[in-house]
Amino acid sequence: MAMLDIKDLNAWYGSSHTLHGVSLNVKQGEVVALVGRNGAGKTTTIRSIMGLMPKITGSMQFDGKDLVALKAHERYRLGLAYVPEERRIVPGLTVRENLQLGLVASNGKIDEREAIEEIAESFPRLKERLDQEGVTMSGGEQQMLAIARATIARPKMILLDEPSEGIMPVLVEEMGVLFRKLRDQGVTLLLVEQNVEWALRLADRAVILDQGEVVYESSSEALLADKDMQERYCAV
Repeated sequence: MAMLDIKDLNAWYGSSHTLHGVSLNVKQGEVVALVGRNGAGKTTTIRSIMGLMPKITGSMQFDGKDLVALKAHERYRLGLAYVPEERRIVPGLTVRENLQLGLVASNGKIDEREAIEEIAESFPRLKERLDQEGVTMSGGEQQMLAIARATIARPKMILLDEPSEGIMPVLVEEMGVLFRKLRDQGVTLLLVEQNVEWALRLADRAVILDQGEVVYESSSEALLADKDMQERYCAV
């Protein structure tokens, strides 16, 4: 049974119909890369899953529960976390305080001190900056903080929107190591990414979107070897 099961998802921004009958699923513990050109509908898809689109139709089930009627914070409480492309590090708050925000929806079920110590061990760059204002760090370090904030409440699944964008290569590789570690711990990942080769090397499976529709689905290994398909649908 899929952890996330989407059928016939349609989404609109105002009168603009941006997703056209998208169906996809993600199994527990799986890493799925959602790829395609800019404007293909990738971000709209994960915003729809997270409850952030003004209008959608279709069916969405997460861990056996209907998502469509739930607000974004209710989806978060089910164990569905989201790292947006723009990171949203809160100005004026330290790294530690930004991490504490990630625990708000846990309803006190997770020990704060233990969780921060645990996350600091997984993110060595953040460990030495816990008392530094989050927005004063480099872009890559802020991305690490956004991911750490999403993982601190121990979600079942994380939606990641362009995590490697604008990040120096050494940090991108560190991020890859972290995602593999999360997968090994049983966390499910749905990864939207323009860095197609990097995403495919991380993922178990790939789904290509084009003009708001699913046009291709395969193992990531198969798409990695299919340069013609990459050129047709993923080249910038």
